Amino acid sequence: MPRFPDHPCAHPGCPRLVPSGRKYCDEHSRLHPEETRSASARGYGRRWQKASKAYLRAHPLCAECERAGRYVKATVVDHKVPHRGDPALFWDQSNWQPLCKPCHDKKTGSEDSRPTYRY
Repeated sequence: MPRFPDHPCAHPGCPRLVPSGRKYCDEHSRLHPEETRSASARGYGRRWQKASKAYLRAHPLCAECERAGRYVKATVVDHKVPHRGDPALFWDQSNWQPLCKPCHDKKTGSEDSRPTYRY
C-alpha cells in the first residue's frame, strides 16, 4: 500500500524531512509547542467554551464586518493580540473580539504566516 512521502520541516529554513502527519522535525518541534499540544491543553477547554458562548451572546455581530458596514453573525471569539500561552492575556476580555469564521480565518492566517519565534 502506498504511503505519503516525507515533506520538509515547517520551521523556516529547515531542510530536514519529516513523515506525513508531523509538521516539525524533532529539533524544531519543541520551538512550536502551541501547534503540537491539543486545544484543551492550550486552554480551550470547557471553561473557554462557556466563556466564549456567553461573550458571543453579548456581542452577536462580527467586529470586522461591522467596520465595513455589513451585519454578519459572529461565530468565533478572537484574541486581538495573540496570547501565545499567556493566561492573563488569554482571559482578558478587553483582548477579545467577536468575528465571523471567514474574518477569523483571514486574521489568523495573516498572523500565523509571520510568527514571532523566541529562542
